[in-house]
Amino acid sequence: MQNLEPILIFITVAEMGSFTRAADSLGIQKGRASTAIRKLEEDIGVRLLHRTTRSVQLTEDGRAFRARARDLLAEVDDLHSMFAGDRVALRGRLRVDLPTEVARTTIVPALPDFMAAHPELELEVSSTDRQVDLVQEGFDCVLRLGSIRDETLIARPLGLLRMANAASPAYLARYGVPRSLEDLQRQGHRTIHFSTILGARPHGWEYPDGDSYATLQLPGALHVNSAQTYDAAALAGLGLIQAPVLGIGQYFESGALVEVMRDARRRAIPVSLVVAHRSNLSRRVRVFMKWIEDVLTPYLE
Repeated sequence: MQNLEPILIFITVAEMGSFTRAADSLGIQKGRASTAIRKLEEDIGVRLLHRTTRSVQLTEDGRAFRARARDLLAEVDDLHSMFAGDRVALRGRLRVDLPTEVARTTIVPALPDFMAAHPELELEVSSTDRQVDLVQEGFDCVLRLGSIRDETLIARPLGLLRMANAASPAYLARYGVPRSLEDLQRQGHRTIHFSTILGARPHGWEYPDGDSYATLQLPGALHVNSAQTYDAAALAGLGLIQAPVLGIGQYFESGALVEVMRDARRRAIPVSLVVAHRSNLSRRVRVFMKWIEDVLTPYLE
């Protein structure tokens, strides 16, 4: 496996476009990464990377070599685990990205059992509501809410995340409990606007309309770009929200939030696990993805 290290370093540098980021991701010195690739180029007799002071790009030979190298590493990993099954411990670093609210309320609370079952696995968890770049930022897999627009990525749909309309008891005492779209307007209700990009046009209050969905523009002076802030604003009585039950179900149980208009929930949100390449999934990635799927299943339609 030591002879394969230069190939792993090359793939990481090529996909992240940076010796520095690749070295950080692999936990090695930048000089070691540079030396390994220079020696690899000498051994095979071609230049794999164009290097400048600002960027690193693949040569034509580098692109061809990377495609075969990915397959090679995947086959080696499968070869090591094909007879071992669960008897061989998961080792190495696994880097994943999760939506903040899913991580906080569901995944992280379940992590102790997973980490106890795989004590030699090092897990790096990023939590953000933006769409990360799997390749450039070096993620093994990410959990995405919503549609997957990048056709170059490989997505495994898990299901649909149930949604709910909610507000705090104090807010409902002030404005009344809406039971219909007409009540939303007649009672003067306000919504908390959510968008990952502040300043973007508010999506609106979504509701079922026959076989599809429509939106109603409700007033609201507060715009947020974080799922946690969105929930906190509702808890503070600042307006109505439409959020996944996975995140706010605990507040229904405690009474901090009240579900309203159950027959007019917004459409459920697709949930997917996403990787950059199907052919380069290590055993630790496959095991983690299966565990994530099991954790989320109770919240999916």
